[in-house]
Amino acid sequence: MSLVTLGPAVVPENPFIRLHPDDNVVVARASLPDEEIVAFEGGSIQVRQPIGAGHKVAVREIAKGAVVYKYGVEIGVAAETIQAGSLVHTHNLTWDIGKKSYEFGTALTDLPHIPLLKQNTFLGYPRPDGRVGTRNYIAVVGASNCSAFVVDKVAAAFEHHDFGGTGIDGVVSFPHGDGCGKSAGPDMDFLKRTIDGVVDHPNIVGAVVVGLGCEVNQIGYYMREGNERNYAAPRRGFTLQESGGTRLAVQDSVKAVRELIEEVGSFERVVCPVSKLVVGLECGGSDAFSGISANPGTGYFSDLLVKQGGTVCLSETTEVYGAEHLLTRRAVSREVGQRLLDIIDWYLDYVGRFKDAGSFDANPSPGNKAGGLTNIAEKSLGAVAKAGSSNLTAVYDYAERIDKTGFVFMNTPGYDPPSVTGMAAGGANLCIFTTGRGSCFGFPSVPVIKIASNSKTGKFMTEDMDINAGTVPDGEETIPELGERIYRFILDTASGRKTFSEELGHREFVTWRIGPTL
Repeated sequence: MSLVTLGPAVVPENPFIRLHPDDNVVVARASLPDEEIVAFEGGSIQVRQPIGAGHKVAVREIAKGAVVYKYGVEIGVAAETIQAGSLVHTHNLTWDIGKKSYEFGTALTDLPHIPLLKQNTFLGYPRPDGRVGTRNYIAVVGASNCSAFVVDKVAAAFEHHDFGGTGIDGVVSFPHGDGCGKSAGPDMDFLKRTIDGVVDHPNIVGAVVVGLGCEVNQIGYYMREGNERNYAAPRRGFTLQESGGTRLAVQDSVKAVRELIEEVGSFERVVCPVSKLVVGLECGGSDAFSGISANPGTGYFSDLLVKQGGTVCLSETTEVYGAEHLLTRRAVSREVGQRLLDIIDWYLDYVGRFKDAGSFDANPSPGNKAGGLTNIAEKSLGAVAKAGSSNLTAVYDYAERIDKTGFVFMNTPGYDPPSVTGMAAGGANLCIFTTGRGSCFGFPSVPVIKIASNSKTGKFMTEDMDINAGTVPDGEETIPELGERIYRFILDTASGRKTFSEELGHREFVTWRIGPTL
């Protein structure tokens, strides 16, 4: 991409990105100085104030009360008359979702524009229940906060253990701050599904569950008591009270892990079809380039995987709000589309119980806004791009087992750690995490591939970003080329290549607590 010098600043020769022919705003490819006259689409635009990279610029006058379009979709209305060349952001753009009409199944597709790539296998670990692991871990899971210290100590005891020849990747702990001080109901259901899904996961070959002994979340539930799941992996259970305290509980649990390592034996990767991959889709620390590069590139990958019979799971209910009407059109049935709307209504009611919580439009963080995202509608339009154009086949509540293939959705918060935790508990054996501002995140048992939306972040955080999607706004790569690059990276990771978050030892595990503390 060539550059020209205008006044004291250096700006791209083509400084704006137009995302749709009907848009009355464009995105600044790089920071632009005040009062410069910039050539654009055969004419020129005078920049009326300094514009940050990723921010929106009006390409023609927008009257007060007129609709502002980005991606060819409404992202709000002008709070005042906006002159061509002016910044369009929180100071002059308002938004209210209002009442919407929804269509169901009107945009179904068999992906005729998506190629069926020849690379259609990876090296994984088949499980007796038909799922496939991309990793082999022994999990040490806390039933409550009271055992969090112990499970960390147990995992630390194996930090330098030689697993050579076993095919086991290590021992990982799952400490958390939940499990007691709560009553039966949705909150406890979420927690039980989460821990249940973490223990009964294709990337887990054995588990030790540790509790205090008197907490609400009893370990017996995970030892088959009151639980109808047919577990594929062996497990053990201990409580601090029965073992005799902290030191002895650590000792008992370490002994149990050693026994599990002997019991499960050794593993070798074998050729598996890519249809066995279940990839969670997450975005965090987004900027305006997220919806231009990393997310649509991930979306193209999603379509490539779905074309092969695989599964991608979109999440973050608060970040589909304002774009949900686009997803209902892709629902395979009215029931599936309505389920998505019901989930959103549930979340709106949930947020509404807390008077000072604001609304979904409080979701864009200060970092999101500094990166050019004005409101939740704009953020959601970019976020749902991760799901490509495939049909929506199923909608799940938090941490429910993902048992359908294709593009599915899970109810999770926009807060990254519990969102990824929910998808992992649902059975995702890989996760893609796109970011614009930068994120340092990993999960104990599921590889997380982080994709930077812009080259500044991709190069500055080079030890955390696995893929730089800034090549798209830089003009070096197309969305299909990026999508195929992500696809190849995913297969390599599924076959054992370590991500940066794995190399660094990131282990973020956070449960979603929605109910009152008693």
